[in-house]
Amino acid sequence: MKNFADLTEREVLAVAIASEEEDSRIYMTFAEDLAERYPDTAKIFEEMADEERGHRHRLLELYEQRFGQNLPPIRREDVKGFLRRRPVWLTKNLPLDTIRKEVETMELEAERFYAKAAEKAEDVGVRRLLGDLAEEEKHHENLAVQLTDEILQPDVRAEEDRTRRRMFVLQYVQPGLAGLMDGSVSTLAPLFAAAFATHQNWQTFLVGLAASIGAGISMGFAEALSDDGSLTGRGSPLLRGLTCGLMTTLGGLGHTIPYLVPDAWPNAFWIATAIAGIVVFFELWAIAFIRARYMDTPFLQAVFQIVLGGAIVLAVGILIGAA
Repeated sequence: MKNFADLTEREVLAVAIASEEEDSRIYMTFAEDLAERYPDTAKIFEEMADEERGHRHRLLELYEQRFGQNLPPIRREDVKGFLRRRPVWLTKNLPLDTIRKEVETMELEAERFYAKAAEKAEDVGVRRLLGDLAEEEKHHENLAVQLTDEILQPDVRAEEDRTRRRMFVLQYVQPGLAGLMDGSVSTLAPLFAAAFATHQNWQTFLVGLAASIGAGISMGFAEALSDDGSLTGRGSPLLRGLTCGLMTTLGGLGHTIPYLVPDAWPNAFWIATAIAGIVVFFELWAIAFIRARYMDTPFLQAVFQIVLGGAIVLAVGILIGAA
């Protein structure tokens, strides 16, 4: 990779041309991805892609006047200090706020590049154009705000907010809730069976730890392999799998950790079991609340499904362990 200070004026212009072309394609990719979910916001990125194509055209004209038609094969990836852009295939189904932050970073980086390049340029025409582009990139965020105000009317904003909430539920809440339910409920039986069979806190902790991690790995793979998100819009399978797996593990560890109470303590087993029971109570009610809050499930129905089901699993574990 080359240092920015070592670039020639010709290479600076070549990097700028390649960067504007790539940024234009990225904006159009955002627009295409958002067209179905957020059609009005997609228009904003189409406008910004047009702006980037205009910048590229002006840079090409100046380059041809100075150096001819042959562009050296250099891109910003070949220059130290540039932030790497996401690969296009990783920009699919990104949350809208994430895309907007990505755009802010792109514009800030472009503005700083043109400002430094203008300071370095010796040719008056090149310095002027690079300085102008730095100012235009600096005001691109204002352009986005202006376009947002013009295109996104209150009713459109409300619809996009509803869509954003649906996407949040699909991509994060559903896999996380599925993992939390599985980790909290499915590990109750083996944990409390081991507890009442051994009356040993450390042995019970090991069983709960193994059950939690094993369930997390299983649920994570199951979620990631169930849907690639291309049709359902549920987002990256890797992200969903990680979310589901981590929440499954955390759900099981919640009532496993109390069994770290040392066996040497007086009544250590009953202390740990009492704490674990309290943790289970709050876990099940938290799951019921999340189902009611995000999954449009009536609260009493959620309580009946989760709390009653968890209590039955808990009782089964205790009966088997005490047998």
